[in-house]
Amino acid sequence: MGESYVLTRIEHDAESLLAAIAVNKRGMLVARPSRIASVYRQPRSGHYYVFAVGDGPPVTSRSLWDFQLELKRLKPGERQLEHIRGPADQSLLLLTQGFSKRGQDLVIAVAEDISPMEADITRYQLWSGLALFALLGLLLILQHRLVSRIFGHLEQVREEVRSVARGDVGRLSEDAPSEVVPLVREVNRLLELLGKRMERSRHALGNLAHAIKTPLNLLGQALDELPPGQPRTSMQGHTEQIRQLTERELRRSRLSGAGSPGQRFDAAAELPALVQALTRMHPGKDLRVNTGPLPGIPLPLDREDMLELLGNLLDNACKWARSTVRLGIEQGESLRIVIEDDGPGVDDALLEQLTERGVRVDEQVAGHGLGLAIVKDVVQLYTGTLAFDRSSSLGGLRVVVNLPLAE
Repeated sequence: MGESYVLTRIEHDAESLLAAIAVNKRGMLVARPSRIASVYRQPRSGHYYVFAVGDGPPVTSRSLWDFQLELKRLKPGERQLEHIRGPADQSLLLLTQGFSKRGQDLVIAVAEDISPMEADITRYQLWSGLALFALLGLLLILQHRLVSRIFGHLEQVREEVRSVARGDVGRLSEDAPSEVVPLVREVNRLLELLGKRMERSRHALGNLAHAIKTPLNLLGQALDELPPGQPRTSMQGHTEQIRQLTERELRRSRLSGAGSPGQRFDAAAELPALVQALTRMHPGKDLRVNTGPLPGIPLPLDREDMLELLGNLLDNACKWARSTVRLGIEQGESLRIVIEDDGPGVDDALLEQLTERGVRVDEQVAGHGLGLAIVKDVVQLYTGTLAFDRSSSLGGLRVVVNLPLAE
């Protein structure tokens, strides 16, 4: 735009110079100084011209001083525009045109220094570039805030998912972006469905065990009325086995309690209630269940699994202990659980069988076998280890469980 404006002015000066050229007395075309602007007489003024008639020598403006401006010989009607370097290294816009006047060919070249205009353009480009850069930065900041605000809701959803995994909450908040709300609702529906199924399973297990107890009691009374003999002894043995299984399931139901599905195990919060429940299950003994230091943070282990594992092991220990049960839990790369009692213990020959894969200990060893099948299932689920030996300090059975902890 600036160059177009300068070009219009150069064309006007070229027409003025053409009008200032006249025929002298000898019939030659010459420029009349009085008709030419004074700026062309000031040395290095930034306005220059050169013209030539036919093949004659070029005539230059005084403003060029000692600078030689090359003149290209063009035919009438031809026109050429170019950028060249002028006096004092000025940046010139040069317009060369061919004319015909009074039957003679004439070439006129007019140039103007556009350095100030180029400086203004450079300055404009610099400031506009800085302004656009600042605007871009502002847009990026606004975009970052907008995206952060949008993804902040997703971050909240992610934290709630972690809370559900830890067992701190039972469902996700639906205060989320509309695109994520259907997913959140579906997860909540699945969590609610899973919780209901677990609750129904616990209730069904308890109801079944209670329902079986009454017929078993009646069956036991009927057996007591039968005369002594081998059939009566066999039936009483089977009845007693069913009664023990029923008692085991009832205790499992009482020990598991209520909780959210997938909730993590907090030993410091859960064990006191578990110990209190176990002491109530054995009212005929003056039991002391000693627990050492407990982990102060929730462990990455399922609460229901751990309550079943510890509940069965402690129940066995309480059943056979004379007065003392000791529980120790150490947290490192794995969770180490040690349970000891001061009961009669288990023979060394049977200790080897307790760790055999697939052995139903509750069907082979009285007392300490109750619930060990469940314990072994839980330990195998977490790819842990289960070992039995004799307690060196209390004299009874010593159970050692190691469960790897997820990072």
